[in-house]
Amino acid sequence: MSPGPAARPIILDRDGTIVVDRHYPDDPEQLCFLPGAAQALQSFADQGHLILVITNQSGVGRGRFTLERMHEVNERFLQMVAAAGARVDALYSCPHDPAADCDCRKPKPGLVLEAARRFGFAPSSAIVIGDKSTDVELGRRLSAVTMLISSTGRATDDAWVEPDYIIRDLPAAVRIVAQLATSGSGSK
Repeated sequence: MSPGPAARPIILDRDGTIVVDRHYPDDPEQLCFLPGAAQALQSFADQGHLILVITNQSGVGRGRFTLERMHEVNERFLQMVAAAGARVDALYSCPHDPAADCDCRKPKPGLVLEAARRFGFAPSSAIVIGDKSTDVELGRRLSAVTMLISSTGRATDDAWVEPDYIIRDLPAAVRIVAQLATSGSGSK
């Protein structure tokens, strides 16, 4: 699916943005949506946006859980999304330890560039939403609109960031994205 004229690719972090962050999530049964997150995914879909989830899962590279277990958690996440009547167009995970210095670990744009080739969008047209400094930095590297989910104004990793928007939750992002679509602003 290619986004329509007012629609944009929505690039979301998973843990701490859509589901409760369990820090190295290795149990599919412990996944649970943050309040309003499933409805927000459906709202993005209803607005015609391409919905991509890009997640760092260094627990694999650090030996905390296996690649197979990461895939089980991802599959459970996608099942939860579908059961909620929502949609995710693609889910990309980086399983590497940060020391590997791979191109797919956020804030590096490797997985977004892969998605851009697959779905045919300009990375700078995206809106990147997450709770960590790496999410905001990813958006900056893409020249995309950035939104930090935070109740304190700081990233959950406590790093200083300067996103375009600081929001409380994913439903707030839906409202801003709709405003950007109707006003034609927010382009970088």
